[in-house]
Amino acid sequence: MTATDPDVETWLSIADVSQLTGLSAPTLRWYEREGLLPRVRRGSDRRRRYSEAEAQLVVLLARLRATGMPTEEMRTFSILLAGGAPTHGRRLALLERHEARIRAQMAELEQGLEALQGKAAHYRSLIASGLDCEGRPVDAAVASEQRRSDV
Repeated sequence: MTATDPDVETWLSIADVSQLTGLSAPTLRWYEREGLLPRVRRGSDRRRRYSEAEAQLVVLLARLRATGMPTEEMRTFSILLAGGAPTHGRRLALLERHEARIRAQMAELEQGLEALQGKAAHYRSLIASGLDCEGRPVDAAVASEQRRSDV
């Protein structure tokens, strides 16, 4: 059989999966060691050979990790995934709990962003009006300093 044979599964190297996911090869190995991925098959050369399904699982796990999902929950998700259709409800519950945490974090971030925007608007107003924090006019030297934006 040849590589173009439709019956031959296409394998992805660790470098391919790294490029696909943005995760480094050591991170992919860590995912495997931590049980976040099933043991990845190896070729006769002992190099990892990821199936398309395994690569897509890595993509999902990377996204879950980026949203702050704890490693233990990622591991549980992967174990449940291997359990097939009977685990759909438990997987859904795990994802919904994480979604609730993300929504709570988003609400906190939104409040923080609003506070930041309010404070920035206050400083813009003071600078535009040439005023100090107590609302008193500033001299030209202070006004010039107020407009500096280097940090």
